Amino acid sequence: MITLFSVVVLGLFLGMRHATDADHVIAVSTIVSRENKLRSATLIGGLWGIGHTITVMIVGTAILLFGVVIPRRTGLALEFSVGLMLITLGLLNLKDLRNWFRNFKDRDADNSYPQEDPTTNRLDRIFGNLRFYQVLRPLLVGCVHGLAGSAALALMVIPIIQDPRWAVAYLMVFGLGTIVGMMFIIAAISVPFTWTARRSAHFNRRLGVATSFLSVGFGLFLIYQIGFVEGLFK
Repeated sequence: MITLFSVVVLGLFLGMRHATDADHVIAVSTIVSRENKLRSATLIGGLWGIGHTITVMIVGTAILLFGVVIPRRTGLALEFSVGLMLITLGLLNLKDLRNWFRNFKDRDADNSYPQEDPTTNRLDRIFGNLRFYQVLRPLLVGCVHGLAGSAALALMVIPIIQDPRWAVAYLMVFGLGTIVGMMFIIAAISVPFTWTARRSAHFNRRLGVATSFLSVGFGLFLIYQIGFVEGLFK
């Protein structure tokens, strides 16, 4: 018999485990690679988890309570969008880092010349000081990840929790576990970024470049895997 305790334990454990998926960690790490404060990086992880939970709850509830069926090709297309998003995040970071390196050389050549800080892209320079934009970016990334995995998560609990009400409660607790898990993971991952940002700008940028290439590379892998191996383009 399903009890509240079993739903909470199962949901929290699997939610925290879900946060460790490679595409999740790489995407959020790419975003926090430009953060120089541990608290800000941890908050980004929490915002990603909230965005992920929102879409999982919406789509998962529609599947569990109303019998909505998501076609296989649609599910693959949503997963394919995660690969595109990872490539976009990585390329934006690389562009920012290239601009930073160019500006750093110019600054060394003439220390008296005032330089604009190019460590952020154009949207960041325009909206970076607005709280809503800082919140919106990780939320949107989390929403994309939630869309890609929400159908599978909802269908997974049906054989275990047959009562739809308990299944929806499980999704809520699962989302909470995902938020907590990602916050802990990003807090640990962001330590080298925040430490080097204060002590070694060059090494901090090298870490950013490595994270960007990892994001692009994993995005290409997902596109190949989903598009050709799993048959999205067939």
